[in-house]
Amino acid sequence: MDIDNNKENTPSAGKKEKKRHLFGKGFSIGLMTGIAGMSAAFAIVISTGSGMLSPKAYFKAKRLSSIIDKYYYKNVSVSKKRDGLYKGIIESTGDKYSEYYTPEEFSEMEIDLTGDYAGIGIAVSTRESDKAMEIATVYKDSPAEKSGIKKGDVIVAVGGKKISDMKLDDAVKLIRGEPGTKVSLTLKRDSSEYTRDVVRKKINIPTVDYKMLDDGIGYINISQFADGTADEFEKAIKDLQSQGMKAVIYDVRFNGGGLVESVTKVLDDILPAGTVVYMKDKYGRKTDFKSDDKKSLHIPTVVLTSGNTASAAEIFTGAIRDFHYGKIIGTKTFGKGIVQTTMPLGDGSAVKITTDTYYTPSGDAIHKKGIKPDIKLKYKFLGNKDQDYDVTLDNQIQKGAEVLKSEL
Repeated sequence: MDIDNNKENTPSAGKKEKKRHLFGKGFSIGLMTGIAGMSAAFAIVISTGSGMLSPKAYFKAKRLSSIIDKYYYKNVSVSKKRDGLYKGIIESTGDKYSEYYTPEEFSEMEIDLTGDYAGIGIAVSTRESDKAMEIATVYKDSPAEKSGIKKGDVIVAVGGKKISDMKLDDAVKLIRGEPGTKVSLTLKRDSSEYTRDVVRKKINIPTVDYKMLDDGIGYINISQFADGTADEFEKAIKDLQSQGMKAVIYDVRFNGGGLVESVTKVLDDILPAGTVVYMKDKYGRKTDFKSDDKKSLHIPTVVLTSGNTASAAEIFTGAIRDFHYGKIIGTKTFGKGIVQTTMPLGDGSAVKITTDTYYTPSGDAIHKKGIKPDIKLKYKFLGNKDQDYDVTLDNQIQKGAEVLKSEL
């Protein structure tokens, strides 16, 4: 969800007035619409009027291209100049979430939605305190786990390239690669740096992790709302219920977003009938996402949040809050309450553009505002520096368990 939780990695989508496929990369939520002939709709046409590419503008663009060819110190291909032109048109919105994707970039973006890629098996996020790239998750039996990389380690360099000034997506691309190839990571743990050479492999990353805590309290971590998240979530709930779950903690602290259809399906498993989220475009047209009353899970509930909780994860948090289904514990969420529509252009490329504002069930627009927790609590590791991370040493999880025990 658009986290920025990247893998190198209201009720639900059950009933909708319009069926839309929404998705996000990092901190974005996007809407995938397979529209035939979009390339024609977006074609650049030279007109005799005052359109964007009037004859005067066209000849100026042609002159700029000639200046590059004649004076720029490197050769620039025609295709790169065209891509730059397309990107510039979208950048004219001044919106950091709107973007033109080349075929290669669009293919890379789709990887995040499937959770199927070649990498080392980690999820990363930008740390709130200093914007360092921190490892949020190390997946079980992954190359990263086997090489000794741990959650909380900070990535300093990839392949010898410092990443401090890179965008998160660009650094993630360096970590991914062909199966069987090696990538060198320089990491920092506490005050010491270390280097690991890790062999990439084909990774299919689960987005739901869970376990039973003491006193019948289930713990469910949702790292992203991707294609298979709803199925994984339902399996987790079923297993925890078979173990006697009487209360639950949902952890979306490192969840940067994902598919709106995915998060609304998950909410449909939790909430009764009603609207879990709705959206409005600039013309005031409204789209509702609803859940039915076939399933609900009304047990004592806690949602853990942080500044990395964004997009679809904020839809999840806002719906739980507005339905009065649980308490929010942690820190204020990121505050991304707008929706991007991603339109394939027919040649492998695509354009993503902000089209809607979304609202929680109570009508709260959380963009640039976020969602405040009911109980504000910064994360603190309760163990010493020699201990590995464990839920029993996570102060926010333990606070959630304390709150739930008082309600049982």
